[in-house]
Amino acid sequence: MELYEFPAYHLVEMIKRREVSATEVLESTLNRIAKVDGIPGKIEQEEGTDQQPDRIHAFITLTADRARQQAQAIDHAVVSGEEVGPLAGVPFTVKDIFCVTGTPSTAASRILANFTAPYSATPAERLEAAGGVLLGKVNLDEFTYGSSNESSAFKPFPRNPWNTARVTGGSSGGSAAAVAAGEGALSLGTDTAGSIRQPAAFCGVVGMKPTYGRVSRYGLIAFGSSLDCPGPLARNVTDAALMLQVIAGADRHDATAANLPVENYVAMLEDNIRGLRVGISPDYFRITYPDPETGELHQESLSPEIETAALRAAGRLAEMGADIVDDIPMPHTRYGIPAYFVISRVEAASNLHRFDGVKYGYRTPDAVEDLNEMYRKTRGQAFGVQPKLRILMGMYVSAAQYSEQYYNRALRVRTLIRKDFDDIFDPNGKYRLDALLAPTTPTTAFPIGDVYGDSVLMQYADQLTVPANHAGLPAISLPCGYDKEGLPIGFQLIGPDFCEATLLRLGRAYELATENDAWREIKPAI
Repeated sequence: MELYEFPAYHLVEMIKRREVSATEVLESTLNRIAKVDGIPGKIEQEEGTDQQPDRIHAFITLTADRARQQAQAIDHAVVSGEEVGPLAGVPFTVKDIFCVTGTPSTAASRILANFTAPYSATPAERLEAAGGVLLGKVNLDEFTYGSSNESSAFKPFPRNPWNTARVTGGSSGGSAAAVAAGEGALSLGTDTAGSIRQPAAFCGVVGMKPTYGRVSRYGLIAFGSSLDCPGPLARNVTDAALMLQVIAGADRHDATAANLPVENYVAMLEDNIRGLRVGISPDYFRITYPDPETGELHQESLSPEIETAALRAAGRLAEMGADIVDDIPMPHTRYGIPAYFVISRVEAASNLHRFDGVKYGYRTPDAVEDLNEMYRKTRGQAFGVQPKLRILMGMYVSAAQYSEQYYNRALRVRTLIRKDFDDIFDPNGKYRLDALLAPTTPTTAFPIGDVYGDSVLMQYADQLTVPANHAGLPAISLPCGYDKEGLPIGFQLIGPDFCEATLLRLGRAYELATENDAWREIKPAI
């Protein structure tokens, strides 16, 4: 077993015991990256460049020199008997939507291609302070707008390690692909409508969306400010718990970060789950989508493979002592995507106004007559299709004559979605659930090019994940097998506010219940 394959928690133990050095772990990981990643994403690839369709292409920026300095500092501290952090020597990557001091921080957009961050996002800063070794910045959908990673302005976009003809999911597709392919034990991602959980399911890794405010958003280039949640991607639940332990907590730079104590997630991982109530809702086992011609809603069941895998996961939790409660009503789940379409685009349009060519980032090289023309040309040349669509739609639905019809109505729908969760998690209510179990995605990873260009269809890849974002609740996606084509299937657990410890316990119990299953031995094709 190569060092890059070891879980993060095991690497920390070995480094602290001086069985291996942080430098050896790093070099093993860098060798792995050199072997499988291929050319990094760039705005302009040279004409005739082989796009290497059999490689992962997770990275936009590889920070090998910085990583070597960090690893050497860890090794020196260990030899000197100094205290080292809980992630001492663990290689990790950061989704390039976070600012990190001295690195290009691009949001996978031409408009920020020349921007070097002067400060670090709080979660990234905490990972480095805990002894983590930063490998670099990984690719994403432009400004996180997408569910496949195909909208990145930095090409080649990432490919799925299980089948490089398939998408990674998005928008944290580079993070999920890097973790799955052994290019770092951990990755820092963001979840706005499922952008951690959906690619985690597509790439067969663990991905956690914390409660809104559990992890600071300071230094995160915002998409939807009321929806964005930084969180961990890892190859196992213990690593996810270890990483969340480091990045969670109050932050004086972020007024939305919750000022609540951070539980010891790792210490609580293997507590008994006997008696925990886990619900299953039929509303999470079908997709509701509008007819593009008539606007009428149609329902379609999930594929039998995904439904069976999720229900099998519920059965394994029952074997570990959880109580499974069927037929949980979640009637407003079907409206999650339409409400998200409106709310997220209003917030995106507002957040994108700061990119104007004046203060930082790209500025049109063309001659202009006035400031307005400079704005128009800068944005027209540097924003991709997805940011432009979101600006236009956000401006439209928030206009005075339409805000009641669209935006205010979407906010009311969000409240109804939250009420569905409040009702089922109410400790004095009818159901008294500790978690809701559901499939993470309606399909496994789809072929590259199959959905890209259809913004509506692409968005419905997130129908099962977006309700947790509307409600601000924590959720974790876990791998639970493979479909007939050998692609990973994921299921998710959603819980009440700040119950991350409970979700991680349930996730760890599922890992223990399935640790000897044959599907656990399957590795990505890459």
